[in-house]
Amino acid sequence: MFPTLEDIAKRRRQLGLKQSELAKAAGVSQSLIAKLEAGSIDSSYTKVKTIFDVLERLEFKTKIQTEKLVHAEVVSVQRSEPISEVVKIMKDHGYSQIPVFDGKQPVGSISEKTILRQILAGRDLDEISKQPTEKIMEEAFPQINEDAPLSLITSLLQAYSAVLVSRKGSMVGIITKADLLRVL
Repeated sequence: MFPTLEDIAKRRRQLGLKQSELAKAAGVSQSLIAKLEAGSIDSSYTKVKTIFDVLERLEFKTKIQTEKLVHAEVVSVQRSEPISEVVKIMKDHGYSQIPVFDGKQPVGSISEKTILRQILAGRDLDEISKQPTEKIMEEAFPQINEDAPLSLITSLLQAYSAVLVSRKGSMVGIITKADLLRVL
């Protein structure tokens, strides 16, 4: 099935592109993109095909970049795990933060900073190490679909230390700020 002109705006937005950016990449004017998206003009087949070719190339490039970022193994803890186990897992894997799950559902996150805050507040170390993760966990990392655009991932990582990646509701990976640096 051939894409429709209505697909231009949808696909452009999924890639996080402005009309002017798509126009420049396709070698057409920004006003042509605006008119096509508004449905107020019928353009030549050649120009429309060029725009779709550019969108397809950018979507493929974004997908490849996102696939490079994703860690398929999600190291996590259950909400009832004691903090001592969280610290051990973090040390064993070299992570400073990990997601907290209730079964297969993400319910929070825990970081070295969160644990250190408890210690610096003067709480008893033995008490801290025995308490369940859910007592001090923070909010869950945001979840994105595996085909989310790279622009969404980067904007989420400006506010969060990690993003969980899902496919049909199941976790398939995690992306952290460090993973972005890895692709440079």
